Amino acid sequence: MSQLPARSEIPVEERWRLEDLFPDQKSWNDEYELTNGLIGRIAEYQGKLEDPEMLKKCFQQEDELSLHTERLYVYANMKLHENMADAVYQALADKAKKLSVKANEATSFITPEILSLSEEKLKQFISDLKLSDYKFTLQEMLREKPHVLSKGEEAILAQVGNIAQAPGTIFSMLNNADMKFPIIHNENGEEVELTHGRYIQFLESRNRDIRKNAFEAMYSTYSKQKNTIAATLSSNVTKNIFYAHVRKYPSALEMSLSSDNIPKEVYTNLIDTIHEYLPLLQRYMQLRKKLMKLDELHMYDLFAPLVDEFKMDIPYEQAKKTVKAGLKPLGDEYESILQEGFDNGWIDVYENQGKRSGAYSWGAYGTHPYVLLNHKDNLNSMFTLAHEMGHAIHSYYSDNAQKYRDAQYTIFLAEVASTTNEALLMDYLLKHSKDPKEKMYLLTYYLDQFRTTVFRQTMFAEFEKIIHEKAEQGEALTPQELSDIYYGLNVKYHGHEMVVDKDIEMEWARIPHFYTSFYVYKYATGFSAATSFAKQILEEGKPAVDRYIGFLKSGGSDYSINILKKAGVDMSTPQPIRQAMEIFKNLLDQLEELAG
Repeated sequence: MSQLPARSEIPVEERWRLEDLFPDQKSWNDEYELTNGLIGRIAEYQGKLEDPEMLKKCFQQEDELSLHTERLYVYANMKLHENMADAVYQALADKAKKLSVKANEATSFITPEILSLSEEKLKQFISDLKLSDYKFTLQEMLREKPHVLSKGEEAILAQVGNIAQAPGTIFSMLNNADMKFPIIHNENGEEVELTHGRYIQFLESRNRDIRKNAFEAMYSTYSKQKNTIAATLSSNVTKNIFYAHVRKYPSALEMSLSSDNIPKEVYTNLIDTIHEYLPLLQRYMQLRKKLMKLDELHMYDLFAPLVDEFKMDIPYEQAKKTVKAGLKPLGDEYESILQEGFDNGWIDVYENQGKRSGAYSWGAYGTHPYVLLNHKDNLNSMFTLAHEMGHAIHSYYSDNAQKYRDAQYTIFLAEVASTTNEALLMDYLLKHSKDPKEKMYLLTYYLDQFRTTVFRQTMFAEFEKIIHEKAEQGEALTPQELSDIYYGLNVKYHGHEMVVDKDIEMEWARIPHFYTSFYVYKYATGFSAATSFAKQILEEGKPAVDRYIGFLKSGGSDYSINILKKAGVDMSTPQPIRQAMEIFKNLLDQLEELAG
C-alpha cells in the first residue's frame, strides 16, 4: 500500500495559495493585534444606540471587527487543514477561536439594546438615510422583536441553553460512544465489527446475505435501546415546544422556519407535492427489483448497486475540462471565473499526510474563495469539484456585489448553486454518453441522488412534522408510537410492491438530524430549486442565466424566499418541486428504456 505524500511533495500548482489571504505569519500577527484593539473599543457604544449616528458607527465597528476576526479564523484553520498534526497551526487555530469568542462576547450587547427600543424608534431607523446600509439588518430586528423577551427573561433563557442541548448531547454519546454493534462477516468471510461507517458499505455490497445481516444487526441493536432513545427524542421535541411557546410562535415548526423567514407553506408544499409523485418512486422501486433480478425487493436492497460498476477513470485535468464543458450554459463570465479558480490558487487538490478529509468551499470576504478537495480520479470526485466550485463562485459573486454585512447567504440557499452545477454537469454527461453501460451507470447515480435527497429527506421532514404535532396536542411519544409512525411512512413512500421490512421501524432511532429539528427539508428544497434553475438555464438560455447570476450576486441582501423568487424559482409554490419530479420521471423513462 503506497504511502501518502508529505505536504511538501505536492506540486505548488496543486495547492491553494493562502498567501493571498496573509502573505506571511507576521501579517497575521499584526492583524491579530489590531483586532484585539478593536474588541476593546466596541464597548464605547454601549448605552448610546438610540442615536442614529452612534448606531451607524457601532455597526461599522462591528463589521470591521467581524471581518478581521473572520480572516484570522479562516486562515488559521485552513493552514491547520493542510496538516491536522501540525502543532504550530493547532495552536494558531485555537488562538483564533478564542479571539472569535471574545469578539462575540464584546458585541453581544448590540442586538438586545436595539430591540429594547420602541417599535416606532426602529421604524424611524429603517427610514433614516444615514442607516440605509443597515436597512435589512434593522428590518430583521423589527420582524423578530415580538419574539424577544425582556432582558431578565432573555438572561434566564440563555442559562437554560445548556440544559436545552442535553437531548442532542445524550443521543450523540449513546449513538457514537456507548452503543456497541455486533460482529458480522464481510465479503471475504472475515469477522468484522459493525460500525456506523461500515454500515453503508455493507448495504452497498453485491452480496445480499451481507446486506441483510448488517441491516438486521443494526436495527436489533437500536431496538434494545428504544426506550432510552425514544425518551431522548421526546425530550428534544418538548424542548422545541417550550421555546416556541415562550417566544410566542404558533408552533415549533413555525419557530424553526422563522429564522430564515420561510413561510410554513414551503414546508407543507414540499410534503404534499412529493405525495403526488410517490407513484414515480414506487416505479423506480419496481425497476430496481427488475435490474437486480430479485423476486422481492427489501429495504436492505435500496443502496446496493443497480448496474455493473462502470469504471470511469477521470484524472483531475480531465475532470476540470469536463466540468468546464458541463457549465458552459452559464455563460462566458461564469466560465472565466471558473477558469480563474482553476488557474490561480483557489483549489487544494490532492490528499497528503495529515490533510483534513472530505471537501469544502470556504474563505473570507475581500479575498477570493478557496476549495479543499481530496481528489480521486473517479466520477464522484468530478462531481465534488463541480459542487464545491458552485459554492465558491456563489461566494465570489455575492462578495463582489454586496457589502460585507449582506454578502453571506443563508443555509436555505447554500446548496442551490452547488447542486445546480451538478445538475448541469449530469445533463452534459448524459447527452454525450455513447456507451449504454456508462449511461445506465450515470442514470442510476442521478436517480439515487433524487431518491436520497428529495424523497428520503421529505419523508424525514414529514416524520418530524407529525411527531411535533402529536406532542403539541398532548400525545405521548412512546417507542411504539414513534415506530408505528415511521413504519407507516416507509410503506406510504415505498409502496406495497416492495417488502417494507419490520426492522425499518427503528430507523428513526439512528438519525442524528432529528436533533437539529426541521433542518432536513432544506436538502429537498435546495435540490428542487437547483433542478428548476438548471432546467430553466438549459431551456431558456440567456434570460434564465441572467436571472441566475442575479441570484448568485444577491448573497443575503434579502429574505431567501424573495431572492429565489426574483431569480425565477418560487419555493412558496409547488412548481419547482414539480419541475424536479418531471426530471426524475424523464431519467426513469430513459433507464427503463435501456433496461428493456
